[in-house]
Amino acid sequence: MEPDPSAEPGPAFSAAFPATFSTTFTAVVIDFFGTLTTSAPDDLWLRAAAASAEPLGLPAGQWRDVLSTSFVERATGVLGDLTETFRVLARRCGIEPSEAALAQACAARVKAQNALFVFRDDAAAGLEALKSRGYRLGLLSDCTPELPVAWPGLAVAPYFDTAAFSCVEGVKKPDPAFFRLVCDRLGVAPGDCLYVGDGGSRELSGAAAVGMTPVMLRADDWHRNSAHDREDDWTGPEIGSFTELIREIDAAGLSARSLLAHHQDRD
Repeated sequence: MEPDPSAEPGPAFSAAFPATFSTTFTAVVIDFFGTLTTSAPDDLWLRAAAASAEPLGLPAGQWRDVLSTSFVERATGVLGDLTETFRVLARRCGIEPSEAALAQACAARVKAQNALFVFRDDAAAGLEALKSRGYRLGLLSDCTPELPVAWPGLAVAPYFDTAAFSCVEGVKKPDPAFFRLVCDRLGVAPGDCLYVGDGGSRELSGAAAVGMTPVMLRADDWHRNSAHDREDDWTGPEIGSFTELIREIDAAGLSARSLLAHHQDRD
């Protein structure tokens, strides 16, 4: 139901946010890596690359480089599934991998990637709190094929109403189409969405460009995170944790559920 334009605006967030940053949202869209998960520094990514390089007989550094330079291709799914992706990348390194080597490399990659799915201590409680306050939740992730395969079994997945993965959709942040896609699936307008992310892939500017209200999650480990094209120059609102996000929402005194009820009562 469309909000009543004559309704009074909700109260603003506390001093941590600009005065115009209000709680009149019906949905929260959240990034995955470095936001829901703890930050992964370069040495962890290098070890993950080394695990899949060994079965292919390639130097870890060379394999890490080809993984890094192909990120946009992998994140938009143009190289195919994980097996086909590794086949293409191995050929770029000058080898023709056997099926057995590919299978071992893919298994090592999945194991290494899954080890990086470590959620922040307050992530689950924060998601539960958002759901209990009536917000619809969407995940929006720039990712390679490993995440969508693992997603249904991850502890945070049941909290989300929808999840959009760049490698599945063929589009990545900060493309406006990617942000609009998750809004459409949530059944909300971009202006009704709060966006939470660590700033990778220029996601905060991308969210703002389509009408969402972006906030950076800059946790204590933010500075050691390795993120593609991160918005280190972000000067907009930020929080340090999901706990802080819920505290700010509660300080404003108006949940999404009570806001919707307020609008419905006026109809």
